[in-house]
Amino acid sequence: METVQQYHIGDMVFAAEDIFNDGGMPGIEEEDGLIVSSGVRGVVVHFGVAEMDETKEIYLVQFENGPDGSLGAPIGCLPEELTQDPTVNR
Repeated sequence: METVQQYHIGDMVFAAEDIFNDGGMPGIEEEDGLIVSSGVRGVVVHFGVAEMDETKEIYLVQFENGPDGSLGAPIGCLPEELTQDPTVNR
């Protein structure tokens, strides 16, 4: 089964919801700690599929990390955690 990409490298996206650490994000102290708040802007830097279920798309996104617009470390996101709608509530 071929996966159809919803987003492409270079696409601007926004966090559709608060994104929490599920335990797979190094450098985040607490499991389930907030990584990115809803509405934060980012850019897709890579696309792949989940190792355990190749039907699940995973996007690596670098989200803005401060008022100067600098980008943080890449975060693995599921398509439902992302949107291209800039009016998402923060």
